[in-house]
Amino acid sequence: MVDVARRAGVSLKTVSRVINNAPHVQQQLVDRVLAAATELGFRRNHLASSLRSGQATATVGLLIEDIANPFYATIAGVVAEVARQHDTLLIIASSEEDAEREERLLRDLCSRRVDGLIVVPAGYDHAFLRPEVELGTPVVFLDRPAGGLLADTVLLDNRGGARAGVQRLIEAGHRRIGILLDSIGVYTMRERLDGAQDALAAAGVGYETRLVRDGIRDPVGAAAAVADMLDRPDPPTGFFSLNNRITLGVVEELWRRRSDAALVGFDDFEVAHLVPRPLTVIAYDTRALARTAAELLFQRVSGNPSWPRTIVLPTELVERGTAA
Repeated sequence: MVDVARRAGVSLKTVSRVINNAPHVQQQLVDRVLAAATELGFRRNHLASSLRSGQATATVGLLIEDIANPFYATIAGVVAEVARQHDTLLIIASSEEDAEREERLLRDLCSRRVDGLIVVPAGYDHAFLRPEVELGTPVVFLDRPAGGLLADTVLLDNRGGARAGVQRLIEAGHRRIGILLDSIGVYTMRERLDGAQDALAAAGVGYETRLVRDGIRDPVGAAAAVADMLDRPDPPTGFFSLNNRITLGVVEELWRRRSDAALVGFDDFEVAHLVPRPLTVIAYDTRALARTAAELLFQRVSGNPSWPRTIVLPTELVERGTAA
């Protein structure tokens, strides 16, 4: 600003008034300051200005797991849309399911004085954010709850959805149901597995650990797990997959074998209607999930002082596949 003032031949105060759109500045001075700013490539430092004035920075942070995953890409797109409606810049970071990386990124976002955070947690302890929350930085946790921190949370009815999905298999006559999940350490996986166990227990069907496969990270691993279970005596007649990447691998192996085993999968996906066999998915509105979290965050940024809330969005069973 000193350089702009020198180039325009005006005072530093005049430059400040022009840059901050103050009223009652002579047009000729405005023109001279803007011309000098253009010549020098001047850009206003919004962060420095906000720190000096104590005003909001008009930025919020979003921490997700993997931006390449369509689920998180949709969330990022919706949150960006809501942020744009509030004239706010969105900074997106990816923790890659690494708790240490998550903490490092969240501390970095806080050091940039963002006005608020939406977090899909990777770790189990978020007490390190308590000083920031106490200083007035609102945080909304999405898809999974925080650990060691009372905060707004927006979740899916994972347990209820899984219960309904496995109940559908039981009602169709299946008693040996193969269950495939990512990691029991992930909140959503635990909730979905608990829902499956609820349905089995309610129907008087035993929970057999031999029919459960943990640590399935991708479609290739899912296909291999299904192949192993189908090759054993008394193989499953139905499968329950706990996320859409696992579902893709199950579909591939069942189709390769021309197996008529039933399949229910958690999470809908874009090409589910093209799967060449019947498939039931546990669907939900990802956009509504993201929008609910984003709007809740901006309510907090605007000063809503109410007690932290937990909002649970519903799921539904939807028939997919070309033979549905």
